[in-house]
Amino acid sequence: MSASTRLARGLRRFRWPVVVLWLLTLAVAGIAAGQLPGRLSGGGWYVEGSASERVATALREGFTGRGASTVTLVVRDERHQAGTPEFAARVGDAMRAPVAEPRLRATSSYGWLDAGSAARARFVGGDGRTAITMVGLDLPEGEARQVLPAVQDELDRRYAPDGLRVALVSAGTFFGEVNRLSEQGLARAELITLPLILLILYLLYRSVLLTALSLLTGVTAIVWALGLLARIAEGYELSLFVQSAASMIGLGVSVDYSLFVISRYVAEYARRRDRFAALAATLRTSGRTVLFAGTIVAAATCGLLVIELDAIKSIALGVVVVVGTAVLAAGLVLPAVLYLLGDRVPQPKRLCEPRTGSRWGRLARRVMARPVAFLLPAAAALLLLAAPAADLRTFTPDVRILPPSSSVRAGYDAVDEEFGRGTASPIVVVVRGEEPLPGSAGGDEARRLHDRLAGLDHVRRVDPPSDLLEPALRPAAGHYLSADRRSIVLEVVPDDHASAESTRALLTAVRAATAELPGGLTAITGGETAEGVDANAAIEDRLPLVLLVLAVVTYLLLMLVFRAVFLPLKAIAMNLLSLAATYGVLVAVFQWNLAGFGYVQNFVPVLLLAILFSLSTDYEVFLLDRVREEHLAGASDVDSVAAGLTRTAPLISGAAVLMVAVFGAFMLAGILPIRQLGFGLAIGIALDATLIRLVVAPAAMRLMGRWNWWPSSRRRTPAAPSPTLTGVTR
Repeated sequence: MSASTRLARGLRRFRWPVVVLWLLTLAVAGIAAGQLPGRLSGGGWYVEGSASERVATALREGFTGRGASTVTLVVRDERHQAGTPEFAARVGDAMRAPVAEPRLRATSSYGWLDAGSAARARFVGGDGRTAITMVGLDLPEGEARQVLPAVQDELDRRYAPDGLRVALVSAGTFFGEVNRLSEQGLARAELITLPLILLILYLLYRSVLLTALSLLTGVTAIVWALGLLARIAEGYELSLFVQSAASMIGLGVSVDYSLFVISRYVAEYARRRDRFAALAATLRTSGRTVLFAGTIVAAATCGLLVIELDAIKSIALGVVVVVGTAVLAAGLVLPAVLYLLGDRVPQPKRLCEPRTGSRWGRLARRVMARPVAFLLPAAAALLLLAAPAADLRTFTPDVRILPPSSSVRAGYDAVDEEFGRGTASPIVVVVRGEEPLPGSAGGDEARRLHDRLAGLDHVRRVDPPSDLLEPALRPAAGHYLSADRRSIVLEVVPDDHASAESTRALLTAVRAATAELPGGLTAITGGETAEGVDANAAIEDRLPLVLLVLAVVTYLLLMLVFRAVFLPLKAIAMNLLSLAATYGVLVAVFQWNLAGFGYVQNFVPVLLLAILFSLSTDYEVFLLDRVREEHLAGASDVDSVAAGLTRTAPLISGAAVLMVAVFGAFMLAGILPIRQLGFGLAIGIALDATLIRLVVAPAAMRLMGRWNWWPSSRRRTPAAPSPTLTGVTR
C-alpha cells in the first residue's frame, strides 16, 4: 500500500478529529499571532565581532548621554527664537518631560538641557528654533523599540497643539516606527489583496465554495505561521520584517498550493464518482507535488542561514515556517475538508474536462518549429532587462524609508537640516589608550588624529571640538570622554547621507587613518555607515555560498525526480536568467531615481535569489512532470512538450496571476523594503510564467532533444495519456 493511500485512509477515518484539531490550533495560533508585533526586533544588522558591533558595545557604558540605548531629543519651537525666556521655558519643559519619564529610565544627558547659557548656542540649529539634547537610557534596544514609540505619540499629543515639535531620534524609535508602519502596510495590503484573490479564484473556479476553501487555506497557513513565530520570538530575536515577509510569501504559496489540490480533487471526483478514490489520487499526485514544492522553497531558503546576520536568518526562518504551514494546510487540512464535503463539492466543467488542442499547445508547437528564432530574442530581451543589475548598490534600511509625515522622520530631517546633513548619522571612532588620555602623549595623539580626520574629503566637521580636553570643558566632556578617561569618542560628520557613496568612501578613509596609531592607542570605527557596510560585506561574502547551495539543492532534487543529468542544468540556467532580469528591473526602478531612493535594501536581492529560485523551480517541475509522463507514454519530443504545456499552462498561469496579485499588493501598501521585495517577486514570477515558461523552456527542450532525459530516455509502448486535467500527475 502506498504512502498516499495510507494517508487517505487515515484522513477518511479521522476526518472529524483533523477538522476539530485544525479549528482549535487556528484559534490558539490566532491569539498568539496578535502578540508577534510586540516581540519583533529592529536589531540583527550587526555582524558578530565586527568593528561596528564593538563600537556599539563600547558606547553603552561610561559616557554621559549614552547608554544601553541612546536617544536624541529634538525640539523645535515654531513660535519663539532661541535666546528668549519663552524659548528657554518651553523647550526646557519639552526636554525635561521625556528625561523624567520613568519608562525610559534615563541615566544621563548631554546637550542644550544641561549646558550653561553661554554654551547652549552649540546645541541650537541654524534656524534658531531647534535644540537638541542626547540622553542615555538604561533600556536594551529591544525594549526601547517597544517603549519609545508610545512615548513619542504622547509627546506629539501633548506639545504639538502649542507649536512645539518634539522628536525622539534613535534606532529604537526608528525601528519602532518601522514596525508600526509595517503593521499598517500589512493591513492595507490585505485590504487590497483579499478582493483581488477572491476575484481571481472565482474566475478560475467559477465557484464560491471552492474560492472560499482556497482563501481559507491561505488564512490558515498564515495564522499558524505567525502564531509559531510569536512563540519563537520569546527566545530568539526576530526581525520586524518577518511578519510582512511571512504574510506575503505565505499567502502566495498557500493559495497556489490549494489551487493544485482543489483542481485535482474536483477532476478526479468527476471522473471516478468515488470520493475516497479521488482523495487518494489527489494525495498521490497534487499532494506529492505540493510536498515537493514546499520542500524546494524551504530547502532553498535555508541556504540563507549561512549569512552571518541575525536579521537575514530570522526572515529566512519566517519563510521556512510559513511554507511549512502552507504545505500542512493544503496537503492535509484541505483534503480532509474536501472529503467531508463529499457530493457538495462543485464540479465546474472547466476543471473536469481535459484540455486538448488549446492555444497553449499551438504556441508550443510554433516555438518548437523555430526554436532558435524564438529563443534568441527572448534571451536577448531578458539580458537587456538584466543590464542595469551590473550597477546594483545595496545598504541597510535608513530613516528615509519613513514617510515625511512621521515625527521620527521629521526629527532626523531637522537634525540634518539645522545642524548639517550627516549630523544624525556620524562615523563614530572610539580611541582607547593604555593610560588616561588628558595630559598624556596619548591625549596629544588623539588631538592630532582629530585634526587629520577633519582634513579628509567629505568631512563636515569632527565632534567634539579639538579643545575638548581643555579644563574649562571637562565638566561637559563626558559625552566624548569615558568615565575612566581612557577612551575618547570622535564623531566624524560626513557631508551626505549615511548610505551615500561619498560617505562610504569616507568610512574607508577613516578606517585607514585609524588602522595603526602611535602612543599605545587603538581605534575602532562604527556608526550607521559602518554597520551598513559591514552588513553588506557579510552578505556579499556569503552570496557565492548561498548560490552554490541553491544550485546544488535544485540540481539534486530535480535529478532525483526526473532521473536526468542535463535537464536540471537547463532549469538552473533559466532561473538565473530570470533572476538577473528581475534584478535589472529592480535597479532601474528603485535605484536609478525612477522611484527616488538611490539604492536597494541589502536583504532584498538575497531574499529574491532564494525565493524566486525555488518558486521558478516549482513551475519547472509542474511543467516537466507532465512532459515526462507524455514522453514515457510514447509521445515524440515535440508532442510531449506541447501536451505538457497544454495541461499545465492554465494552472501555472493562474498560480502566477495569484502570486503577482499578492506581491503587487504588498508593493503598493508596504514600507520601502517590503515594496522592493514585493515588486521583485511580482516581476520575477511574471517573467517566469511568460517568457521563461512559454518561450524559453519549450525552445530549449526542442534544441536539447533526446538529451533532455539522458540517461533515462527509454519510452514505454505508446499509449493514450490518462485524461488528467489542469493538475500535474506523476
